[in-house]
Amino acid sequence: MKRYFSKPALAIGTLLLCLSGCQDLDETVYSSVITNDFYRSAQDAEAALTAAYGSINDLFDQASVVFASDFAGDQLWVKPVVGRNVFAVYSYDTDYSGPKSFGRTAESPYGLWQFCYKGIENANWVIERVPSINMPASRRDAIVAEALFLRAYYHFMLAKSFGDVVIRTTPSKSESDAIVPKSPKADVYKQIFKDLDEAIPKLPSYSVSTVKGRSSKEVAMGLYAKAALYAEDWTTAKTKAVEVINSGKYSLMADVLDVFNVDKEDLARQENMFAFEGDNSTRARGTTLMGFCGPANSASRDYGNSTFGSIFAFQAFFDSFNPADKRRQLLDTTFVNVAGKVVPQKDITPYTVKGVLIKKYMDRNSVGSKGRNNVPILRLADLYLIAAEAEARLNGPTALAYQYINVIRKRAGLADLQTGLSKDVFINAVLQERSWEFFAEGDRWFDLTRTNTFMTVIPKAVNEVFPVRTPQPRHRYYPIPLDEIRANPKLEQNPDWQ
Repeated sequence: MKRYFSKPALAIGTLLLCLSGCQDLDETVYSSVITNDFYRSAQDAEAALTAAYGSINDLFDQASVVFASDFAGDQLWVKPVVGRNVFAVYSYDTDYSGPKSFGRTAESPYGLWQFCYKGIENANWVIERVPSINMPASRRDAIVAEALFLRAYYHFMLAKSFGDVVIRTTPSKSESDAIVPKSPKADVYKQIFKDLDEAIPKLPSYSVSTVKGRSSKEVAMGLYAKAALYAEDWTTAKTKAVEVINSGKYSLMADVLDVFNVDKEDLARQENMFAFEGDNSTRARGTTLMGFCGPANSASRDYGNSTFGSIFAFQAFFDSFNPADKRRQLLDTTFVNVAGKVVPQKDITPYTVKGVLIKKYMDRNSVGSKGRNNVPILRLADLYLIAAEAEARLNGPTALAYQYINVIRKRAGLADLQTGLSKDVFINAVLQERSWEFFAEGDRWFDLTRTNTFMTVIPKAVNEVFPVRTPQPRHRYYPIPLDEIRANPKLEQNPDWQ
């Protein structure tokens, strides 16, 4: 892996320059996190934590670092230009040379690897240095707990994407510190749970005063539940999910459409527990998902002021919804252009007459292609469906399992799920419910890979643009970027990619 011991210095140094604003240029220069001139004050601790959160911005600013996984799934398809289609047809390699034309870190797992380890490095410095700072103990403990949460989150993103990865729990103070081998995926999850076990008691519970885009006790418990689901620890997944549901700190929005209404995002935090907080007035915060998902050539002010027509939904996915399902309204087969004319489906995209638009990230007041949209990372709806799946895997489709899934179906305007289903059929119903609920949120591909069903599902998700799609077993996990292996002699490529 690359030598990340210098990256936190850049992140914190940049942050401190921003904080200094128009002050004179005779301030102390923080050129390295190792310097004794840093980690001395409460302000230093807060700045270091902000730097640790910075990788969330890196992952979601361009949006498609995380959402590259959706290009490989069965819900969405991507315009076959500038290399994004390599994920749709699984033609990427260990060097991610396919998407070089639009930047390997900008829109690929290569960026996922780099940004997550940058976040882990920054979190490790907080965890090591902040406890010695003389400041109010409760806030100091909460800062360290947030850093532990972030370290767990970044490791989770890596484990579900790459499988066996390097576990980093100490900051890199020399180049040799960065030269370490990877660990089995099971050990990565053990570290995730260890970090969350330590973080949860010290994190404050969610309240209206919680800083936007920051963790809380319940968010950490929710991440615990989701990571346990991926680790197939069904008991823990269910227990943690139910704890969040029963905490009373969050609740589902009455109208599922309001979760994605850019003008109701403050209200939506009652469900949207943890999210990338879009802000198009700040260059590093606005998301371009709006531009990707809207029609081409700024043709509709509803979607945004500058849209490219890059990502669409498969017609078959749109057709899979019950017409009564309110979530289908977050997709559309027509749009109204700036002249007030309804544009039919056949004219939405030049690639197929069956282009379906995605409406989860619209912002008619965007700044160019930058929208204010919050991009969900963890929603309360996820915890209900985690509880339903975990309960069914433990005890079959009990009344409790039905209760959890039916909460989500009811909000969508659907009848309760048919009773009397077998265990396997019920679990498949939960996975289908997840597909309808979380489409275009970077979740579906990982549901298919964690259940190892992607090879049977994906070949059916085709259209005129991608008539043949044949993933292989090795595509369950991404290859470790070749540049990282060149930089770290102890790092071995995933076996299926050797």
